[in-house]
Amino acid sequence: MNAASLVAPLGPDCGLVTLPGADGWMQGRTLYGGASALVAYVAAMRALPDLPPLRSGQVAFVGPVGGEVEPVVTMVRQGRNVTQVRVDLLDAAGSVGLAAFFLFGAARPANADYPAPTLNPLPALPDEDVPADRGPEFIRHNFELRRAQDQRGHGGAPVIRRWLRLKHASGLDPMAELVLLGDTLPPGSVRAMQRPGPISSINWHFNGLDPAPATTDGWWLAETAGEYGADGFSSERLRMWNRDGRLVMSGIQCVALFG
Repeated sequence: MNAASLVAPLGPDCGLVTLPGADGWMQGRTLYGGASALVAYVAAMRALPDLPPLRSGQVAFVGPVGGEVEPVVTMVRQGRNVTQVRVDLLDAAGSVGLAAFFLFGAARPANADYPAPTLNPLPALPDEDVPADRGPEFIRHNFELRRAQDQRGHGGAPVIRRWLRLKHASGLDPMAELVLLGDTLPPGSVRAMQRPGPISSINWHFNGLDPAPATTDGWWLAETAGEYGADGFSSERLRMWNRDGRLVMSGIQCVALFG
């Protein structure tokens, strides 16, 4: 079942809906963060179909998001060029599981115009997948991952890089697919953890650098890099490039580190 099936029931004023195949997108007791962010984004797009391209998103992972959700879409402000939309995902009891704030912006003549940087050298795309048998549910069911760095295990720089793509064509528009994929990797700080322990993403702020991102054969290069870790929290930089090494998404994230 592809990602488009997950969000198929969403529509304007859809109320409480059951997400088909949600079990395959779970990470523990909640939907994987990218999948829940996708639900919020698609809910906004279907409730307000004339929105300009997505430019940025702020996502707060407040509590578990299960297979039954009620999206509540609020137009916060609609200006001449920029539209700001809030989406809350509620459970059947009315509790907030996710709160998202999306910024949509129409193109206009630029006072500054320069391209996103290209990654050079670009890591080679290996032929073999990373074994996913011990990974979370959503990885095993939906992703192909391949190494993009020599570093393995704990120690060294707190950075994780992987080539990734969906096992099945998503059926989504290109920006929706990036929202789905952008939070796939664990935080780079897991390489610095002194002992095994659970982790939990608290939020995710991303900027889309291309309103119509594209790549080759579905492959994207993703990176999470720990910038700071103390007191049970880490600050992470998240980036994603296409197969040609062009940066298409940039973000930051706060992660809770337990144990």
